[in-house]
Amino acid sequence: MRLDHNRTHCCDCLKGMGEIEDGEIDVIVTSPPYNIGKRYNTYSDRRPDEEYSSWMEAVGEECSRVLDSSGSIFLNLGFEPKDPWKPFDTARRFGKDLFLQNVIIWVKSIAIDGDGVGKRHGINGTVTLGHYKPVPGSRFLNNCFEYIFHFSKKGDVRLDRLSIGVPYTDKSNVARWKGAGIDRKCRGNVWFIPYDTIQSETERPHPTTFPPKLPMMCIMLHGLSRTSMVMDPFMGIGNTAVACRRLGIDYIGFEIDSEYCSIANRRASEEHILTEPVNGRMQ
Repeated sequence: MRLDHNRTHCCDCLKGMGEIEDGEIDVIVTSPPYNIGKRYNTYSDRRPDEEYSSWMEAVGEECSRVLDSSGSIFLNLGFEPKDPWKPFDTARRFGKDLFLQNVIIWVKSIAIDGDGVGKRHGINGTVTLGHYKPVPGSRFLNNCFEYIFHFSKKGDVRLDRLSIGVPYTDKSNVARWKGAGIDRKCRGNVWFIPYDTIQSETERPHPTTFPPKLPMMCIMLHGLSRTSMVMDPFMGIGNTAVACRRLGIDYIGFEIDSEYCSIANRRASEEHILTEPVNGRMQ
């Protein structure tokens, strides 16, 4: 690799990935523009559909090329309620040379009905957790989730599922289920990861960020012991870089907007490796 590690480079991702040799990247975590009209500083998020799809296909081809044979790609895609097929259309074009190994639902907000859950969980009444942007009108429901498409080259990547696992609610299952052994089970493919509460838009200068915990969980799921280099071709303000710094993993990123790029590098420089457990597991 001819580029500096642990840095977000201010350039187009296709040009940047051209400086990376085949198979140099272990994990790619990214959230490209969704082409739904978000207001970025310099990028137009309303491209003709075929132009956008062709571009995402080219990005997917380069991501596949630089990915290690046993690597993972985690592609986060959101959508407008009026066009729910769009994430799947984009994922199909992006991953045409890849195997879709898992589809993860990232829940940003959820309402839990206490009557349905039961008092034994300590919830009375209805509790709403997380944040979402309300959808006006009466045709569509508020959109409280996005997709994470997990691609690999052959569909045979072994994951460290317990690294992001959850404890058993019924502790008798620890002994009952064959092979359990410990009080931890696979959390499945629905992840509740809320945004931090913000008081103004100036606290989030980028219109479409994911919380740092999301890339942290993706990297941990792939396996920290098998991850030496992470890439984010759409780094934005650097949450994948922040995640890598917290996990002590090398990374490289690309971002065409100079302001976002500066913020990403500053935020990463201020982070430190975590010494506390994440979801019960030490890093």
